[in-house]
Amino acid sequence: MFGAVLDSATRCIHFHSELDIVAIRFACCRRYYPCYQCHDEAVRGEPVPHAARRWPQSEWSELAILCGACHRELSITEYRQVERCPHCAAEFNPGCRLHAHLYFEESDG
Repeated sequence: MFGAVLDSATRCIHFHSELDIVAIRFACCRRYYPCYQCHDEAVRGEPVPHAARRWPQSEWSELAILCGACHRELSITEYRQVERCPHCAAEFNPGCRLHAHLYFEESDG
């Protein structure tokens, strides 16, 4: 896990409510971060910084979501269809949907 992580449930300094228990494996570097801000801050300090790349819909079958409660991975498709972890039933933050466009390419129609 990379970024400004606060605990083993993947909460970070930016998002740390009881429901903020999801980390995302970024398409650009294949590393798990709790949020886009953690990614951007971490890579800014690397010798060769890079911009975040969103997951194209053609790759949504990839295991790229980590439940901070049980530490099991979900595919992007699976994650986008649920409100809680299908493995341990931990509830995910519904507000995360507001940031989906930062992580996943979405069709306009």
